[in-house]
Amino acid sequence: MDLFDSLPAKDNLTAQPLAEAMRPKSLDEFAGQEHLLGAGKLLRGLSGSGKLRSLILWGPPGSGKTTLAQILANSAGAHCVHFSAVTSGVKDLKKIIQEAEQLQRMGKQTVLFVDEIHHFNKSQQDNFLPHVEKGTLILIGATTENPSFEVISPLLSRCQVLVLKTLSPENMATIIDRALSDGQRGLGKMKLSISAEGRDFIIQHAQGDCRVALNGLESAASLAQANQQSEIGLVQLQEALQKKPLQYDKAGEEHYNVISAFIKSMRGSDPDAALYWMMRMLEAGEEPLFIARRMVIFASEDIGNADPHALQVAVAAKDAVHFIGLPEGKIPLAQAVTYLASAPKSNASYKAMLAAAQDVETHGALPVPMHLRNAPTGLMKNLGYGKDYRYAHNYEDGIVDQQHLPDQLAGKSYYTPGESGYEKQIKERLKYWAEKKQKR
Repeated sequence: MDLFDSLPAKDNLTAQPLAEAMRPKSLDEFAGQEHLLGAGKLLRGLSGSGKLRSLILWGPPGSGKTTLAQILANSAGAHCVHFSAVTSGVKDLKKIIQEAEQLQRMGKQTVLFVDEIHHFNKSQQDNFLPHVEKGTLILIGATTENPSFEVISPLLSRCQVLVLKTLSPENMATIIDRALSDGQRGLGKMKLSISAEGRDFIIQHAQGDCRVALNGLESAASLAQANQQSEIGLVQLQEALQKKPLQYDKAGEEHYNVISAFIKSMRGSDPDAALYWMMRMLEAGEEPLFIARRMVIFASEDIGNADPHALQVAVAAKDAVHFIGLPEGKIPLAQAVTYLASAPKSNASYKAMLAAAQDVETHGALPVPMHLRNAPTGLMKNLGYGKDYRYAHNYEDGIVDQQHLPDQLAGKSYYTPGESGYEKQIKERLKYWAEKKQKR
């Protein structure tokens, strides 16, 4: 069946869900994804050129994947059809191909829109391949899952993968306000406003999914109208969404208080408290990747070489939550936060970094010692580049007494390992090496 071609009659628009009625018809109406839609960006250029290529749109729910497919197809004057993993089969695809070949002879492109392409198995995806390769079909696949794992390599190589981002609070506010003011497709005829607290609450609840936000707004608007109220407030939204707000303003003081408590609980080796503060943030609508980024930083700043695995665990949690999203993404985040809070702690490498940075700022670009310089030409060798360099592997245990800092900083020490965890072994190793160097 045609995708987006069977819009209801104007008199029946009120029967449409608000999220569908407010679907942008052009890129100028689209909120968010500025990295793809801004001036000079890829999708802005594709839309303006009228020429399409096969794409995989990868992004979280409600970020605009289906809408972008519609806009791109319309901008190119292409025939757009939907192919469903649930209701469509090989017979349907053959019919689509026959129609596409006829349209191609008439100079018109056919866009095959495949929503949630990760639900298609390997053989189903194989069926698209020859027709995409020949240009009979322009494939636009949409997925919330990493296409590297969910789309077969031959098909992936013939498509350009575009990553859509979670809509920002500013994008969400724009969408909400536009729906309230639009008298043709939105709620404008209801003459309703929304309180600042209500807007913040629905944005936190939606977590970047504009469909969730508009569905909640529509229900709350009906409640406000039934009670003859002109403003959609927090009470109506709590009732419509069946959710109570937590005290957590993502842009205000409480945001910084809670993230501070989270980090200090991990630093204080209290996994229970760290887990509590993490769930406070997630339940209040905090971006899970924001939390994951803080854990990656913490793993190096506060654990460091006391447990080198901590950084691996934090990065793996970041990748996992990006891969699977919420709500399941809470599980790897919980594993990571309890690991980090329970790990031995050391900020020695962080302090060493700050000390080295201070010397760089104080002394500027000190010259590299001659024996450490690269000498790829005869002239440079004649000038003494690389002269007297001692190749560590030529010495017992790979230990050589040699100056590696600039002359002005010779003998200076930045990194002083502590006594916690693996760093104790590093400290003993460095001490052993220092003793060996003195004997040579």
